Amino acid sequence: MKRISAFLVPVCFVFFICLQATAQKLPSRWDEITAADWNNALSKSNKTCILPIGILEKHGPHVPLGSDLIRVREYALRATQKEYAVVFPDYFYGQINEAKHQPGVFALPQRVVWDLLENTCDEIARNGFDKIIIVNGHGGNPELIKYFIQTRLEKESKYAVYFFQPSSDSAFAKQSTALRRSAAAGDQHAGEKETSEVLYFRPELVQLDSAKNESGKNQNRLSIPNVYTGIWWYASFPNHYAGEGDKATAALGKVVAEHTINQLIDAIKAIKSDDRTLKLQKEFFDRVKK
Repeated sequence: MKRISAFLVPVCFVFFICLQATAQKLPSRWDEITAADWNNALSKSNKTCILPIGILEKHGPHVPLGSDLIRVREYALRATQKEYAVVFPDYFYGQINEAKHQPGVFALPQRVVWDLLENTCDEIARNGFDKIIIVNGHGGNPELIKYFIQTRLEKESKYAVYFFQPSSDSAFAKQSTALRRSAAAGDQHAGEKETSEVLYFRPELVQLDSAKNESGKNQNRLSIPNVYTGIWWYASFPNHYAGEGDKATAALGKVVAEHTINQLIDAIKAIKSDDRTLKLQKEFFDRVKK
């Protein structure tokens, strides 16, 4: 009996370890999960799905058209290695009309962009998720995303949409400032910060020597005080490039990326455990129906 027990203990232990290893291998990418594992993914994520939104647009002459998509996809995939959630596949349908004069830009009509976002969220929910986290990588999308989320109160639904918005803090500001080689004020599109992140994630795609082939300076071609106009970006940056990409370093990219990823990990944890948003939405709609 003692011999059998002595044999069973290590066998059971090995079986337990194998089960753990199998569970740990559950992919976070929607397109890599098998149908047999779908319910496991729903359970492990607490029905939480991340929708990373990028764009296809010119990023100066030196970084790839999909830089926003590359960055936001990496945020999501690296964050979900630490805090599991399901990551929706590559999504590059957003607002990018201001860059239609440049090569490689993928700009869909406004109605199509809206309908795609709405139907994508509806389909994510139909597959069992009730919490959708939008992680955005494109500067021209926040107004669209915020309005889209606000309009989710137009009609009742059984899911909630959250918009992840990373912020700075003193420690990060100090660390990134120490690594900067250009002024933060003018560092916007394909400049030092964004180029640094792509350099950190995908260095083989960056052509740093080409960064000076075009100007990333503000052209200041239009100034009407206290007025917003849709042509403002083109008026300022007709090259669709704002900053000094040639100053980029992988070291700065690592600091910026890890700061964002750590905040996303915290956001995923908070959203997975959030039991109030959906309850408040239901309370709201119950009152609307009265």
